[in-house]
Amino acid sequence: MATEQRPLLRVVRGTPDDYELAALTAVVSAIAAAGGGSAPEQRRSPWSDPRATLRRPISHGPGAWRASGLPG
Repeated sequence: MATEQRPLLRVVRGTPDDYELAALTAVVSAIAAAGGGSAPEQRRSPWSDPRATLRRPISHGPGAWRASGLPG
């Protein structure tokens, strides 16, 4: 019994020729082989990191005023 497979690509507009479809298939295959093509992870600024609101309480003592304004 053969299972029905969905096509990898589907043309929704226009009429690409065989060369255009081959080029598109090659690009999509290369991206998939390279790891999915996901966007690179962007690092957050420590000032905008939401984890900064979950930090431990600031202790009293020397340098406490400086530590109160620093993230993390």
